[in-house]
Amino acid sequence: MELESFELKISDGVGHVTLNQPERGNPFDLRFCTEISQIASELDENSDVRSVLIDAHGKYFSVGADLKTMARNRDDLPRFIKNATAGLHMALSRLARMDAPVVVAVHGLSVGGSVALAAAADFCLAGRSARFYAAYTGIGLVPDGGGSTFIPRRVGVRRAAEFLMRNQTWTAEQAYDFGLVGTVCDDDQLGHEAWELAVELAQGPTVAFGEIKNLLNSTWEQPLEAQMEKEARAMARVTRTEDAWKAIDTVLQKNKPTFHGR
Repeated sequence: MELESFELKISDGVGHVTLNQPERGNPFDLRFCTEISQIASELDENSDVRSVLIDAHGKYFSVGADLKTMARNRDDLPRFIKNATAGLHMALSRLARMDAPVVVAVHGLSVGGSVALAAAADFCLAGRSARFYAAYTGIGLVPDGGGSTFIPRRVGVRRAAEFLMRNQTWTAEQAYDFGLVGTVCDDDQLGHEAWELAVELAQGPTVAFGEIKNLLNSTWEQPLEAQMEKEARAMARVTRTEDAWKAIDTVLQKNKPTFHGR
């Protein structure tokens, strides 16, 4: 796979995705959206990938939309938006629904769609330098990239409305307090801590992680009884895996289980 906007490496069970246009601030342009869709499909289909880590090169995590491209042709802009978001939205859907947990490590400025990406991840770590800027209404636009779904799920609808409509910027500490971020650490430790978490997750029960992700994705939409039935059916599916069957026996023998993602 030839990539311009990203680097992709797979090792130790981790699919390591790095935003790689630092000189431009890692913008979400059409090339970015096309490539992230290709990457998400590869990660979802590659049995060696048992967790995903997304980070970025450069001063910023991402400046969000490429405004220079958007400003070129007013009449063509709606078509451009539909084409760009097709790839971006497919990628985020696959990352949200794949078994492998997704970790995002944010440093510097994170704008617009990259905030939605951070919210969509199962785990988000932020360096103390991180700033999360809504941006959308500052240029008269609305959230994309699942921002209207994932941001309120992390921080609540009231807080999301404040962030998006008042075009707020949150520090790393504020993002932690509000629930967007799970861990704040020194910038020089961000890469290490994110990698350690990704490796830890890659050594876990991958199929069970996927079922948990699916359950968490549906919990806002299902009545209690329907959600509990989904839990029962997910539990039944997981009991068929080698990981669960062998782990139960290993724990009964008072040993620590080892998982293989099967």
